[in-house]
Amino acid sequence: MNLPGYILPSLPQSAFADLHRRAFFDCCKWDPQVEDVSILAPFPVILKQTAWREISRLAEQLADEILRAESELLTKPHLLKRLGFPRPVRKALLQSGNMDSREAFRVMRFDFHFTMDGWRISEANTDVPGGFNEASGYASLIQSCYKSYASPGDPADSLVSAIQHHTPPGGIVALAHATAYTDDRQVMVFLARLLSKRGLRPLLISPDLLRWTNGMAFLNTEWSQEPVDFIFRFFPGEWLPNLARACGSHHFFSGNRTLLANSAVSLLTQSKRFPLVWDDLDTPLPTWRQYLPETRDPRHAPWNHDEDWILKPVLGRVGDMIGIRDVTEPRQWRAIRRNARWFPNAWIAQRRFQSCPFRSDQGDFYPCFGVYTLNNRATGIYGRLARTPLVNHLACDAAVLIENLSSSPTLSIPQSPCLVQSRT
Repeated sequence: MNLPGYILPSLPQSAFADLHRRAFFDCCKWDPQVEDVSILAPFPVILKQTAWREISRLAEQLADEILRAESELLTKPHLLKRLGFPRPVRKALLQSGNMDSREAFRVMRFDFHFTMDGWRISEANTDVPGGFNEASGYASLIQSCYKSYASPGDPADSLVSAIQHHTPPGGIVALAHATAYTDDRQVMVFLARLLSKRGLRPLLISPDLLRWTNGMAFLNTEWSQEPVDFIFRFFPGEWLPNLARACGSHHFFSGNRTLLANSAVSLLTQSKRFPLVWDDLDTPLPTWRQYLPETRDPRHAPWNHDEDWILKPVLGRVGDMIGIRDVTEPRQWRAIRRNARWFPNAWIAQRRFQSCPFRSDQGDFYPCFGVYTLNNRATGIYGRLARTPLVNHLACDAAVLIENLSSSPTLSIPQSPCLVQSRT
């Protein structure tokens, strides 16, 4: 098998220990280990230039098809129930079909895997993609040690530039997120630092600290009731209807005059049941049809006795609750099977693909290459490596670099901290 890339040897232990500390302080990587195991890879994954060109092109095509499909879905409300949304979410999306939404731009991430049959995508995060501090910050630290390899892009810098373009100098940028979760908070703090350097005023808030008047968003805090100039949402769209009515969370779906990204209409394609409505759309989806494995309602797939099928929750994230026979822990696999039988509308069955492992000096890893897009332009990669074909919260974060054919591979151990600040 001709793999599209390879893994370089690990950094010396002392050099990696230094990067580990700097990832914590400079890149806000506050969860560098899970269950006492480091989830920061001490080496980069290298993609060949042809491979990067291919998956970046595919990601841009997937994003373009998504944006056109969502516009059509809003005109066909009878399809919403088939997407597996709870009633409050369907109600918010139904209202969106009758009201305008001011979405400044759209950020998405498409998860690619190299298989025995070439590239496949496992899913797309079209709602609130994360990983910016790893894909931009930690990747930059790793690249400082492997200078002969190129960066595939800086998704955080691209995002911040887009926000700056739509926000007046000194304007307030509300980073609306689930403030109780450290893994969400760290991403927002990282982006807030970059926004501050652009002369903007980022505020890290929960969406229930906003109040809306005639479609305009205002702060509703003890220290300020100022108008907000831009909202970046990092709060899952399906959670918004759970907020108090006074929060006006429906404005994240539509009827907003304050610019935001992403609109919660993105839930239309965040649902893993999106493929179940393809045949009812006029929008052609050739890239999706070719690269996403066959997807069915669990009532119409032989997942219970055929190991070629896996189960996924409709709105699952980070590989949570994915059921793969002989890979998922047996007790969890039983729970997933039971839930899929009892609540089939909340699940999908997807045909399994055979991922190809990459060899390293620490054993074999199964890589996932999450390609970011801003609107329909690829901006970088979030790399994750798993010991099994299931890429979940136990996978480690890895810098992805691009092979540079014009220079010889070299390892350069920096003598002074390579702070993220020096890049912006």
